[in-house]
Amino acid sequence: MNSSAETRVGVYIDFDNIVISRYNQLHTRGQFQKDHARDVVPGNGGTSPEVANRLDEATVDLGAILDFASSFGTIGVSRAYADWSVPINASYRRQLIDRAVDLVQLFPVVASMKNGADIRLAVDVVEDLFRLSDLTHVVIVAGDSDYIALAQRAKLLGRYVVGIGVAGGTSKALAAACDEFADYDALPGTVRSAAQARPKRKTDADAAAATSTGADAAAPGDDSAQAKRGSKPKSARQAKAAHEAAGDLLTRALELGAAKYDEDWQASGNVKNQMLRMDPTFQERALGFSSFTDFVKSMEPRVEIDETHPSRRIRLRPLGTQLTFSALPEA
Repeated sequence: MNSSAETRVGVYIDFDNIVISRYNQLHTRGQFQKDHARDVVPGNGGTSPEVANRLDEATVDLGAILDFASSFGTIGVSRAYADWSVPINASYRRQLIDRAVDLVQLFPVVASMKNGADIRLAVDVVEDLFRLSDLTHVVIVAGDSDYIALAQRAKLLGRYVVGIGVAGGTSKALAAACDEFADYDALPGTVRSAAQARPKRKTDADAAAATSTGADAAAPGDDSAQAKRGSKPKSARQAKAAHEAAGDLLTRALELGAAKYDEDWQASGNVKNQMLRMDPTFQERALGFSSFTDFVKSMEPRVEIDETHPSRRIRLRPLGTQLTFSALPEA
């Protein structure tokens, strides 16, 4: 293995496993098969509106999974295995592609619709471990006991193995075979309901488009600065949306750090590095701030900053003391 202190992560998602397990967790065991949910389009049930609503309620927040994986280091490999021609799986494609996840197409070869994802995933992981010597962590997103041998072999090869699964759909033996196992419901960011999560993803996408303009962006209301650069000023609404999206990113980074290290106060540099692993497009200058510290100070409704510490520590405000962004002055 690479002797460098840098950690690099491989993320491997058995997509059918995590989606079906989540559905059955919320709607009783075996319900996914009983509802024939595989062929129903979420949000557009047609002749099965009840099943479509159930699918919406069971929406998996893949962003929360990938963000958690990034807390272990830079994600070097990320793959999701499924039959992407199936409507329920296809509804996630854009979300995965936007996070640079490689979609591995697996067509079913038997009447039971089993696509052999477990075997293909295991083969790819072992190949990557021998081919990529700098891969230090393996994250397996699944709860199937078929992955026990894979987790054991990855540990034998000197990698740190992390499992992520849904409560009620995870083998206890698989959890024991990993160095660390996380319950999907306990991941930072998954406490929101599915109804909240869906429009949230749309808002984040819009905000990301606004923040990705780089030098074209400036502080809310700072039309003169943008005019000097010859760019078209953003509307106050766009600027506020970009600012709130960056605040959500900061909040999740702090939640991940607090959960991982059991410390509320975190070094400013570590927090920014985590934010960049989660969203490489983040730039405080694109939001009109000359430094990351200035950006954090603008988030005072959510966070506290300790500038007396050499590393400028940051923490989320304790519950009950956080303000909403409606308290911020309008741009």
